Amino acid sequence: MAATLVRRLGLWSSIGLVIGITIGGGIFRTPAGIATRVPDPVWMLGVWVLGGLIVLCGALAFAELSASMPETGGMYVYLREGWGRPAAFLYGWAQLVLIRAAALGGISSVFGEYFLRVIGIDPAAHPDWADYLAAGAIIFASITNIVGVHLGALFAGISTIAKFGALTLLVLASFAMGGSVGGSFANFASTGGPIDAGLFGLSLISVMWAYDGFADLTFASGEVKDPQRNLPRAIIIGTLLIILIYLTANAAYLYINPIGVMAKSRLISADTMGALFGQIGVSFVSVIVMISTFGSLMGSMLASPRIFFAMADDKLLFEPIARVHPKWKTPHIAISLACVLGVAMVMTQTFEQLTDTFVLAMWPFYALSVGAIYTLRKTQPNLSRPYKVVGYPVVPAIFIAAAIYLVVNALITDPKWTSITFAVVLLGLPVYYLWFSKRS
Repeated sequence: MAATLVRRLGLWSSIGLVIGITIGGGIFRTPAGIATRVPDPVWMLGVWVLGGLIVLCGALAFAELSASMPETGGMYVYLREGWGRPAAFLYGWAQLVLIRAAALGGISSVFGEYFLRVIGIDPAAHPDWADYLAAGAIIFASITNIVGVHLGALFAGISTIAKFGALTLLVLASFAMGGSVGGSFANFASTGGPIDAGLFGLSLISVMWAYDGFADLTFASGEVKDPQRNLPRAIIIGTLLIILIYLTANAAYLYINPIGVMAKSRLISADTMGALFGQIGVSFVSVIVMISTFGSLMGSMLASPRIFFAMADDKLLFEPIARVHPKWKTPHIAISLACVLGVAMVMTQTFEQLTDTFVLAMWPFYALSVGAIYTLRKTQPNLSRPYKVVGYPVVPAIFIAAAIYLVVNALITDPKWTSITFAVVLLGLPVYYLWFSKRS
């Protein structure tokens, strides 16, 4: 390949990218559904703690992988080196037809809905308008990231500061002022009611959607400065900050809103700020959620097309996809492909379908990627490992076990949709052996 990607992302830009991609609409939209499925304050907070611990185990594992193989493509590279080209292609195929398009569609859907709310229009009354806005956001993010990685990182960085600061303000204001509007630590007391194991598993899927993004920086590993040092630090620091703000935000929601009220509030952050500051608080949070989701979209569009870029460069997709723009030094064709697929998804699927599809298709590959740590330590013992996962071999095993639990629980509770999702993913195997298995 004549052109190469340039390493222009430093440590703080990389941390901002991890946080910016992860904090999208999940923390603002999913708490109500989780409280509905797990209607006990202790267990509700517990599922967020459990999700945070699982994600931290994954982040520690990905820190080792990213430092050892700081190449563009991230998980695709780890699967190729750990399990072979068929597994790597299957992941890329799933990303192409399901995962990345569903992620971009889910993020932009929330943006479109909140954009309408900001200008005083009920998105439920005009769902098509929200879809058009979402598609426009994807297109704008694509153009921006084609023009330059700095612009995409700048948008993601600005939104990261805005949404992390807004969540911090919400937490501090809730505990400082909440007592005057009915806030109480009594809301944290367990109700003592039974918890359905299947619903708990489904709530964990929702939590994993909110936490997802901790590994996306690895897709752009080829553009991170001093990657063997900065990649693991950015992944671990970013993940710890996300866990902290998610847990404290949910505690703040619960302090102001009893579990029953929380379960009925799809806009829990707006309701919480509304209780504290009135309509000004509601409007403020709506704007922040819009900025948050747009920033997450920008960061995701920056990182995810690098998967297609890496595959094409490796002869596992059509070679033009690997081209780098001669002026802007970005994978413009890969970004354009991700844009088209994301727009197609958002115009044909609901938010719930998009998020469920993403988690079900993605987490088996998370497990395989982390599992590559075990195979690589045996097959490539001399591979440079500037960072080694803490708690090996237990920590990676915890993450893998959690991923298996999510998949099995989904097969039991929703066998039809889960089977369809896996069938589409496995369809990539005949595609590989028919068209790409003999390329080198």
